[in-house]
Amino acid sequence: MASVIYPTYPSPSLYTDIAQSSGVGVNSECTEQYQALKLKKSFKYIIYGLNSSNTEITVLKTSPSDSYDDFIADLPETECRWVVYDLEYETEGNHKANKVVFISWSPEYAKIKQKMLYASAGDALRRELSGIAAQISATEYNEVAYEAGTLSIKQAGEEGSKGELGTSAFSHPP
Repeated sequence: MASVIYPTYPSPSLYTDIAQSSGVGVNSECTEQYQALKLKKSFKYIIYGLNSSNTEITVLKTSPSDSYDDFIADLPETECRWVVYDLEYETEGNHKANKVVFISWSPEYAKIKQKMLYASAGDALRRELSGIAAQISATEYNEVAYEAGTLSIKQAGEEGSKGELGTSAFSHPP
């Protein structure tokens, strides 16, 4: 008699417990601050990172600053981070619009182990934050620059998005 092999499917909880596979949880403050950015426009951006024991994703900084230079200065040269940025831009009809962008910051000089941990834990954070319009993975400052940010969002394949975002993206002068 021949053996029958039945396919196995991942459990539904696999997708909600992905942070556990990396041993990293998401602090509830992460979603609370995200809602304040998204709904109340309390901040321009939020920087997330791992706690000192690498067991939980936490909010490291919130900033109401529209300054692109402040945003860049908050990205460390040798450590990974996740950022949620409230990107303001002009539509083709010169109307202001906003999109919330998720940035995975993994600089070239970060330690390999940290890059791997941030890559695996980032998916859990991303799923906790509903309403993200686009995602950018960056390893260098020029990849989150004004022009690069515009291009990356266009390439991210957002639903219903057409053309360039316009000249006010990242509130950075052209």
